[in-house]
Order: sequence, then structure tokens, then C-alpha cells
Amino acid sequence: MNLELLESFGQNYPEDFDGTLDCISIAITCAFNRQGTLLAVGCNDGRIVIWDFLTRGIAKIISAHVHPVCSLSWSRNGKKLLSAATDNTASIWDIVTAECDKSFRFPSPILKVQFHPRDSKQFLVCPMKHPAVLMNISGEHRVVPLDDDSDLNIVASYDRRGKHIYTGNAKGRILVFTSTDLELKASFRVTTGTLNTTAIKSIEFARRGDCFLVNSADRIIRVYESGEVLACSKDGEPEPIQKLQDLVNKLLWKKCCFSGDGEFIVAGSARQHSLYIWEKSVGNLVKILHGTKGELLLDVVWHPVRPIIASISSGLVSIWAQNQVENWSAFAPDFKELDENVEYEERESEFDIEDEDKEKEETKGMEEEDSEVDVTTIEPIQAFVSSDEDEEDQDAVLYLPVSPDIEEPEESAWAIPPEVTEDTQTQEKKRSQPHTDNTPSPKKKKVKTYEVDLPDAPLDEIHPLLNVKKPNEKGQKKSSRPKQAKSSKPDKSKSKGRLDDS
Repeated sequence: MNLELLESFGQNYPEDFDGTLDCISIAITCAFNRQGTLLAVGCNDGRIVIWDFLTRGIAKIISAHVHPVCSLSWSRNGKKLLSAATDNTASIWDIVTAECDKSFRFPSPILKVQFHPRDSKQFLVCPMKHPAVLMNISGEHRVVPLDDDSDLNIVASYDRRGKHIYTGNAKGRILVFTSTDLELKASFRVTTGTLNTTAIKSIEFARRGDCFLVNSADRIIRVYESGEVLACSKDGEPEPIQKLQDLVNKLLWKKCCFSGDGEFIVAGSARQHSLYIWEKSVGNLVKILHGTKGELLLDVVWHPVRPIIASISSGLVSIWAQNQVENWSAFAPDFKELDENVEYEERESEFDIEDEDKEKEETKGMEEEDSEVDVTTIEPIQAFVSSDEDEEDQDAVLYLPVSPDIEEPEESAWAIPPEVTEDTQTQEKKRSQPHTDNTPSPKKKKVKTYEVDLPDAPLDEIHPLLNVKKPNEKGQKKSSRPKQAKSSKPDKSKSKGRLDDS
């Protein structure tokens, strides 16, 4: 697989629908690993489904939580997966064994979790209506400081290499802290042209380059350069590189993210299943991908390496990719596709038994084959290596082993011989007999749960995914409308009653 060659053909953004991934359960959130070989999908029944993205098959199902999974994050080497559920818990999972390493219980709902980009022993948690919390796998935690503003609706994210933590609040204030000692390095306010501020909904960083985007409540996506933000220091006024929005419909954006190379930005509409793709350097809208009408979008992620987007709506993961066109001339340079039959003109000595010119060509070829071709050294794929690294991570987990499903093992060539089955039966009988020895039976590893103490955290908050107050209020309003109609227009209500009796 030569990724450098793939990138030279066509556009680097998806153009068409390319099927769905059905997790059986209702999908809510998803995340690619660093190489894009595995896709983790969090479901409403608490399960995490790991998809092998090359074969588009389920590699593993982890029965992670009891409540819906609301956020996922991969470690850098792909061995660990951090998940958060609506029951205020966050857990770290071993991908290969599907066992839980650590579990953390918070007093308030968790909106987002994120592994440190370089250190898998640290992660960032965004509790609801509480400052962001910097966690260690040993259970220690530090609260990311707030500014003078007393707003507690905080969104936070690591930068590309985890050196800084960017936080934003509902008053448009963005703060930049160092991730080691939480020292304030820079701050600025997002304004809407005038002095009015707008709430920050999310902060997302590109995998390549120093750019990050800010999704705000004023329906505008602003792209900044982190170097300029740090140079402006505290109370600075950095200018965004781009301002992206839908000028026609003025859509509110549910989720935004960068492409793998950082050259494109995709944003999912909060009203419908529509994906808007912009080119970052120019700021022009290059593509709009429309899903099924009437569906609401829940999550959008871009593949780290390829021009592929995964979006979640109505419980299914939709895949958007490029429309592959068969180009036979790429395999044979002199191949020509013909619309109609053409008379072939035979070359001289083309079908002769002995070609007179063949010896001359062979001798020329022998003279040219002097240089040795190195086929042993493996060069690192640049898409998998950061700019400050020389080699790929050799310990990274790219694929998960999948055992084949055998429907009828008796008929197969590798069927179990009868001698072995007798031995296993005797062993099972021995196991079923009561143990006379005091040897303890092997037990599952007990997961240690850390209680995270946040004194100022709100205890009576409900996670946005579980918040059902609003539909009830709407239902009450709807039920109150016919009562008013009856009181104002009694004649119509009587006629309706007669029709019902008949």
C-alpha cells in the first residue's frame, strides 16, 4: 500500500456514499485509531464495537458500560481505548484482551474524554458545568484553572502534541495552559464582529500543521494558527485564518473536524444529515454530502490517512468515500479504451517466429541493469510518522486477530478426534466433582474503580443524551392546545363528539 501514490490521484475529499456499518445496537459516537485501521463505535446499550476498517467487519465487541457510551478516545499506540458513559464513569480498556484496566467515577456527567496525544498515562475529562479535569491513570487529578469569568460551561482539548490544553467557555473566552504545570500562556476572546461574544461549542486540532478550529454558537467555524495565538500571549487578539459558514441556510454545526492531512474541514449539520466540506487554504466550499432526509446527525470523524468520512445518524455508521473509477491505462501505459472496433495495422515482424530486433534489445537491457535495487530496508510511511519522529511505532496495534466461525466442525477436515473428546469429557466430570482441596478457583481480574472527588461539581445534572425534560414540556404544550380550542369554539367540539359517537 503506497499512500504517497494514492494521494496524487484525484481530490483528497470524499464525494459519494459508500455503505453503512450496522453495529446491531444504536451507534452514538465513533473514533478512528491513529493509523485508521480500526474504528471504535460506542452504542446506546453500553457496548463498544471495534470494526476492522479494511475488511469492514467486526473485530471485537466489548461489553463496556451499562449506560450509553458518549465519548471515545484511542491511545497513541492503539493498545488502550478510553470511554465515557452517561452514568458518570470513564474506563480504560485493553483492546487485545477486551478487559477493563481502570475505571473512574465522577460526581457529574462527562461530556468528553481525550487521551494525551503522546502519554497514555494521562487523559483529559470535560465534566458537565465544571472546569476540565486533568487525570492520571493512578487516580490523581488536577482541575484546569478558570479565568475571571465565572462561566462553567467549559470545553477543552489537547493540542496536536499535548504540550498545551485549550479551554473555551460560553462567553467566548479561550485560554491556553501548559499541560505540565497548568500555567496560563495565552488567552483571547471570540467576538461576532461587534463586541458581542458567542459560546464556544468545541475545539478541534488538525493532525498535520499547527491549525485548530473553534465551533461557536454563532454558526461560524473559525480556523486559528496555534503559533499566532501563543505569540499574542494573554488578552491577545489573533485573527482567524478562515471563517467558514453556510451563508444560505445559516446552519448550526453539530460536529467539526479536520481531514487527515489538515487541508480540508468537514462540518455536520445539527438539523439534518448533511456534511459540508471546505478547503482550508482557500476557504471555499468544495462538496456537500446529503444523507437520508429527516435523520439527525450525532457524530462525524475523518479517516486519519484516506479521504474517507464516517458519520453517525439513526443508529448506523455511514461511510463516505471517493467514487473509484477503473483506469486500465494505469496498469498498462499503452492500453487504449475504444468506443468502437478499429482495424489493427500489423507491425513488421510482429508475429514472426524469430524476431530479428530482439537480441539487440536484450543486450541493451543487460547493460542498463548494473545498479542494485534495495529490497530489504523498509522505509517508514510518512502518513504514519509525525514531523518530529524518524520511525514508525513498532508496538502499535494495527489489527485485531479474529477467530474463524466454523458452522459444522464435525464435517470439516480439522474435526476433533473421538479420543480427544473422551479425554475432555473425563476432565469435565472431574471438574464437576466437589473440590476436596482448598485451592481457590480462578477468578476474573477485579477492576479498581477510582472515585474522583470534585467538591464544586453539580450533583443533580442530567447528561444531554438522557435529558428528556424538553420533549415532556413540548407534549404538555401540545396537550394544552386542544383545551383552548374547545373553550373558544364549542360548536366544533360538539360536532366532533357526534362524529365520534357515530
